[in-house]
Amino acid sequence: MSVNKIILLGNVGKDPEVRYFDNGGAVANFTLATTERGYTAANGTQVPDRTEWHNIVLWRGLAEIAEKYVKKGSKIYLEGKIRTRSYDDTAGNKRYVTEVWGDNMELLDRKSDGQGAAPAPFPQPPLEKQNQGQQPVRQAAVTSESPTLPEAEEGDDLPF
Repeated sequence: MSVNKIILLGNVGKDPEVRYFDNGGAVANFTLATTERGYTAANGTQVPDRTEWHNIVLWRGLAEIAEKYVKKGSKIYLEGKIRTRSYDDTAGNKRYVTEVWGDNMELLDRKSDGQGAAPAPFPQPPLEKQNQGQQPVRQAAVTSESPTLPEAEEGDDLPF
């Protein structure tokens, strides 16, 4: 068994760059800073703050949410997984990139312009998967304009 899970709480370093594909999909990229506070050791040694920068990638609905609500300086909570990839730069050197692919995001800032805060959390809808002869997994997309409840299954008397 293995687990690839990361939880980050930090400040956005730049406005998200969002790209749309021909099939209607979207991807957002931005940086997120997390900071461990410095301290003074028992012997008087000063240890400074340590800031780590993370490359964040959001897909589909989360990318659209980020485009609308996430700005440089925003404080967010993000859950996701670590992904690495490599590419050859223009000089032919192999470069490696580590990214965090977000699955869930919560906006922690309050709106100051009177429009109200965006709804949170925003779960990333999973890709539809076929499970060996079973029906595809269905999940309602979460949007900021029209939150919806999933449809009741047959024989289910619960309203959600």
